[in-house]
Amino acid sequence: MKCNSGAPQHAPHRFPLLAQRLVCRTACLILLIGCVVTMCALPLLAQSAGDANAAAGIKVTQILGFEGAPNNSSGMLSIQGDALQFKKNDAAAVQVSIASIQDIAIGAENKQVGGMPMTLGKAAVPYGGGRVISLFSHKKYDSFTVQYVDSNGGLHGAIFLLAKGAADDFRSQLVAKGAHVVPVAPPQTAPEAQNESK
Repeated sequence: MKCNSGAPQHAPHRFPLLAQRLVCRTACLILLIGCVVTMCALPLLAQSAGDANAAAGIKVTQILGFEGAPNNSSGMLSIQGDALQFKKNDAAAVQVSIASIQDIAIGAENKQVGGMPMTLGKAAVPYGGGRVISLFSHKKYDSFTVQYVDSNGGLHGAIFLLAKGAADDFRSQLVAKGAHVVPVAPPQTAPEAQNESK
């Protein structure tokens, strides 16, 4: 037996649902437009900031080889006048004349982050899930190697780790200031031997 209270029952309103969908779609469209504008503006901002980075410097880790600077030290690498300068946070700046730079090499490095806690976490994940974590626990760097001649004529090499993508711009700024760079020749392929049938 159904109990009717006598009050008329109304159909649910569809207007709030349509308004909610419209607001959601509008928000997604605005977000999409913002992402597109940001992606288009990034190259322009990076290009104008490239010249400012030379004087202000870029954050690097000096691995070894820069005469007068301690190994594995973090600091700022900058171009000051006609010198390449490395300044550790609290220490005095160490510099090398840009004209004494003989070659600059750039490479890509990959370093696992997280240390022992990350290693233990990967080991604790069941069913081989630690391998998936390993895919995302790596940080990419650019290596920046500078060969230079000191005041006594000795050849030295210094290795720096920079943020990904910063090495190319810094190298071009050094070359523009007078650093010597040995051009890299493309690899030569051996001529193929031809078999002649007689």
